[in-house]
Amino acid sequence: MAALSDLLPVAAVRLDVRAADWREAIRAAGGLLTETGATAGAYTAEMIRNVEENGPYIVIAPGFAFAHARPSPAVHRTGLSWVRLEQPVEFGHASNDPVHLVVGLAAEDSGAHTAAMAALAKLLADPAAARALQEAADPEALRAVLAGETGKSGETAETGETGVAGERGARPPGGAAAVHKILTVCGNGVGTSLFLKNTLEQVLDRWGWARHVTVEATDTISAKGKASEAVAILTSREIARTLGEVGVPVTVVEDFTSGREVDRALRATYDV
Repeated sequence: MAALSDLLPVAAVRLDVRAADWREAIRAAGGLLTETGATAGAYTAEMIRNVEENGPYIVIAPGFAFAHARPSPAVHRTGLSWVRLEQPVEFGHASNDPVHLVVGLAAEDSGAHTAAMAALAKLLADPAAARALQEAADPEALRAVLAGETGKSGETAETGETGVAGERGARPPGGAAAVHKILTVCGNGVGTSLFLKNTLEQVLDRWGWARHVTVEATDTISAKGKASEAVAILTSREIARTLGEVGVPVTVVEDFTSGREVDRALRATYDV
């Protein structure tokens, strides 16, 4: 699977970009995807339309928007772009506005960029790495942080300690032989749901439950059909409204990179 450095060339990084509003911020990220050959220009309009139709669910952590749309003929290859804004802009998200970082994703399918998304989610959840990304003087310095060469502390933003206090050794759900499924859901199934999936899997690993609970990232349409297979759904507030009643508990997560928030959601699901 592709690493961050494979998907984000230096030419796809712009720092201290001026944007009047969220549409301009997405256009900046989309323009870089087009300039570096990942997409045709039409893909930028698709990313904007995704927010217009589904709301600001792409703002998955405080100050961070993950702009993307479904795989389409406008995507030439899987790639990323990185836009750090000179001044933050409002996307309309109740908890995570204003946004100062917009990462654009063009995905050919749901698989090639999984490892890169996991790596990025871990970096953004680490206070020192997130600070280093925000303070990077130029694209080369930023790529050094993304490559893990500097700025990583191994600490979580919530605890100031390595990891999240979990339930390792707690009784697994339904007994040792049972395997449950939890769905993480976004509008397209290729972007924000992967961030949430990665965070949830980290928490499950700390609990010692990774063998007993599987996590599947999916889109809203597929989630409605797969809900009967799952014990719970974790998603954003906007997507939860779109899903409506699906027969299983739907838990809203505001910060998709927060191990502590996902830990609380898992405790609520299993009443532990």
